[in-house]
Amino acid sequence: MHERAGTPAQPQDLIDVDALLGDYYDRVPDPANPDERVVFGTSGHRGSAADTAFNEAHIVATTAAIVEYRAAQGTDGPLFIGIDTHALSGPALETAIEVLAAAEVDVRVDARGGYTPTPALSRAILVANGAATATGLRTSGAGLADGIVVTPSHNPPRDGGFKYNPPHGGPADTDATSWIAARANEILSGGAWKHVKRIPYDRAKRSSAIRPYDYMAAYVAELPSVIDMDAIREGDVRIGADPLGGAAVEYWGAIAEEHRLNLTVVNPDVDPRWGFMALDWDGKIRMDCSSPFVMANVRALMEDGNAPYDIATGNDADADRHGIVTRDGGLMNPNHYLAAAIHYLHSGARPQWRDDARIGKTLVSSSLIDRVGARLGRTVEEVPVGFKWFVPGLMSGDVTFGGEESAGASFLTREGRVWTTDKDGIILCLLAAEMTGATGSTPSQIHSALVSDLGESWYTRLDATATKKEKDTLKKLSPSQVQATELAGQEITAKLTEAPGNGAPVGGLKVTTADAWFAARPSGTEDVYKIYAESFVSAEHLEQVADAARTVVADALGSAE
Repeated sequence: MHERAGTPAQPQDLIDVDALLGDYYDRVPDPANPDERVVFGTSGHRGSAADTAFNEAHIVATTAAIVEYRAAQGTDGPLFIGIDTHALSGPALETAIEVLAAAEVDVRVDARGGYTPTPALSRAILVANGAATATGLRTSGAGLADGIVVTPSHNPPRDGGFKYNPPHGGPADTDATSWIAARANEILSGGAWKHVKRIPYDRAKRSSAIRPYDYMAAYVAELPSVIDMDAIREGDVRIGADPLGGAAVEYWGAIAEEHRLNLTVVNPDVDPRWGFMALDWDGKIRMDCSSPFVMANVRALMEDGNAPYDIATGNDADADRHGIVTRDGGLMNPNHYLAAAIHYLHSGARPQWRDDARIGKTLVSSSLIDRVGARLGRTVEEVPVGFKWFVPGLMSGDVTFGGEESAGASFLTREGRVWTTDKDGIILCLLAAEMTGATGSTPSQIHSALVSDLGESWYTRLDATATKKEKDTLKKLSPSQVQATELAGQEITAKLTEAPGNGAPVGGLKVTTADAWFAARPSGTEDVYKIYAESFVSAEHLEQVADAARTVVADALGSAE
């Protein structure tokens, strides 16, 4: 834990934006260096221009690879593209536009010249492919749309990110990302990226291939199809929304105006250095709205006994994550909020949802969700980390709600149709207000009632630095490499490297007992590995589980040497 975690950023914490942008154009990656190649993690290629990991060459090569991939797949409709507020997002957009225009791809850019939250882009793809029509979503045939989101999500200000969303509107699966990354690295090799056809940006943006699309107007207008705005208005729920300097910054004001909500944008500032942020656990500026350190400013709004809001919210840089703060409970643990939201939505709030549809959760989300599902009489499907696993079910309506422990989720429209197939932090924040207005109880109070009936749990997530070799080793662990037979005094009942819900590899390890579990997996975006743990016994028992987890992981990594 950094000594200044949760305190305001200081001048020495801020990036030099001009130097970073210079690095974007000046540094040229060496494809022979693994750290400088295109690598798609759980959500796109990420890196910093200062590390020669996110530079003009990477974006030229990756965009060219996407052009080839979509052509091979027969995706010949519009390509929607949007950016977040990271400093590298703007130049990466310009580079991509130069390549796309030269390839005569039919591109849709933000009509306002602003920022585009990930859920707004996902929704645009789905609508273009028929999600809002009576005939339903098309996944094949001519004219299919897809998209690119230029964002590293919650990563620090020095980073950039580039993500491909195919016609289903959600994160691309490994069949697509592996091909795109491999082809991009081929284009990088030998300097071939310099010969990719491009049109200078000033001319490209005026070409017939690049056309405007009003992402914000379309998204904001459709929100009543997924959120009960009447419940928020009639309950006079007071909302304080902090976009944390991210892509949702203009969206919240538009939502308040169009839907006549008692909503205040508490921080309308955009700063690519994020100088107004509080430091995260490790002393870095990181827009993780589930972190109590990052959310220090939002929490402070509600800690006064005369808090001006009933609900305060935060989003990360591309608004695919949510942070919920209540007057009575403070910043909610993401798992607590997921459990409360799932209970509310399936307890009469969405009567048109199918009774046989499943609830989706990642295997590192709280087991309280399993207990809520059992109480509701619904199947809970446990999948590996990564929102892509929820995409098929959300598209078909077979999954009503898909949620991740890292404060990312989406759910169906009120009629039971697909809303987004990528995470939507905006609707999860609005849902907290709907829950408060419809029930008279905050999400914290709803969670407390669940705990009284189903048992209290204690949950934690710990991050530890890791080398790439250690991350690769952890990703490939087998149950036989875990020699322990008990965990924090309880017999181990399962050692999982495949998810129970779909049998897919978890990219790590999960160990369970009767009253506790832990999971360990490498980060797909940073040089750390994560340990998740939960206990239904006590806070002290959770500490024992976490300590035992560290030992089990260390022994397993050691045995693999």
